[in-house]
Amino acid sequence: MRRMLPKRFRKEEVIVPVVRLSGVISSGGGPLRQSLNLAGVSQALEKAFNAKTAPAVAIIVNSPGGSPVQSRMIYNRIRDLAAEKNKKVLVFVEDVAASGGYMIALAGDEIIADATSIVGSIGVVSGGFGFPELLKKIGVERRVYTAGANKVILDPFQPEKEKDIEYLKSLQLEIHKVFIDMVLERRTGKLSADETVFSGLFWTGSRGLELGLIDGLGDMRQELRKRFGDKVKPTLITTPRSLFGRKAPGISLGGVDGLGAGIASGLAEAAEEKALWGRYGL
Repeated sequence: MRRMLPKRFRKEEVIVPVVRLSGVISSGGGPLRQSLNLAGVSQALEKAFNAKTAPAVAIIVNSPGGSPVQSRMIYNRIRDLAAEKNKKVLVFVEDVAASGGYMIALAGDEIIADATSIVGSIGVVSGGFGFPELLKKIGVERRVYTAGANKVILDPFQPEKEKDIEYLKSLQLEIHKVFIDMVLERRTGKLSADETVFSGLFWTGSRGLELGLIDGLGDMRQELRKRFGDKVKPTLITTPRSLFGRKAPGISLGGVDGLGAGIASGLAEAAEEKALWGRYGL
């Protein structure tokens, strides 16, 4: 009906689609957590960039990081859509955009954060536990058979080997270089020469602005009003949900035993997620 009214009687709103990217970045979720990945956000991104009259797309990032692969996939999808639809991308950081979260934030033409947000952590980390002494204490013998000399590299049930650690570090350095190159490309002319930028450290939004990691400090609604006027209307774009408010479930063949294993795995994932957020005091 609004479109049928003469233009002088219409309330001229400026619609800005908003996509929220929140959570630990991982290819798959679990029973106790939702992961941030391309499969989960692609529909929302497509819908946001398809808004023909929108002057920009706003993306809220709130993530402590996770999978570098999923981070780059989300980044690439945003940049591809921005180029295809000729849309400006404004990224707004909430609590944290660190590690893979900051990699996603790089997709923005501008990155705006709160003064107390956490940004940065441009580095790569791998972690785990070793159990060889525990096996001895409880009288369990580890038996594993392989074809390929390195199929059990970094096996947590065997003592660490220096050559395995060196190999892992070589992979980390490769991934770190990709991350650094992305930052240099996207923040060219803005980035500080401070040598700690690529050290894995993280900073508040205020310090991140000084280092050139972000473009400004502010709140999304205030920033959009400043740019597009008081009639701007930020509109949240979400991924379609099922009748009961959940994403459509996948197929499971695990039965009751599978459910128990899934819950156990979910508890471990939840602990890992808490540790990731906890690293930034959240």
